[in-house]
Amino acid sequence: MPITADHIRATLDKYLAAYPDEGERLTALSELLDEAADLSSRKEFRGHVTAGAVLSDAEGRVLHIRHRALDRWLLPGGHVETEDSSLLAAAQRELTEETGIPLSAITPVGRRPVHIDDHPIPANPVKGEPDHRHFDFRFVFRTAAEVVAVQAEEVTAAAWRDAVGIEDEALRERVLQVLR
Repeated sequence: MPITADHIRATLDKYLAAYPDEGERLTALSELLDEAADLSSRKEFRGHVTAGAVLSDAEGRVLHIRHRALDRWLLPGGHVETEDSSLLAAAQRELTEETGIPLSAITPVGRRPVHIDDHPIPANPVKGEPDHRHFDFRFVFRTAAEVVAVQAEEVTAAAWRDAVGIEDEALRERVLQVLR
């Protein structure tokens, strides 16, 4: 069953209950939900949801991937699919697809996102996509496994890095708190 607007709203509400100071920053997401936009569709160019994973190993390092199209080191994640039952499940699927780490070797740390990022995506004429927004729901996971094989279509490399190197300050602080 695809991810519904009700699920997105409920997940956002749980997040805002934990981080009430984030409400103003996520106004665009709330407004699109109020307008009944299909935020699980990547064809909704006012903005749509994506799911990201912050994967920690036993030493507290965080897995980063080198994104082929953007040529940047990022956290694993991507668009939701119709078979995803939740944003958490979408983050787990993306993590497994991009790294080859089996689902059985990944344990979620809680059921609420640790961060929701709102960021612009540049136009992609090859895909016929204009500039749009991603609302990335980021979840924390733990594993004892190593990367098996990166998804060559989207990822060029993977590396474990110290969590203090996470660029986004709010995400970094929350991840460090969860990993303590």
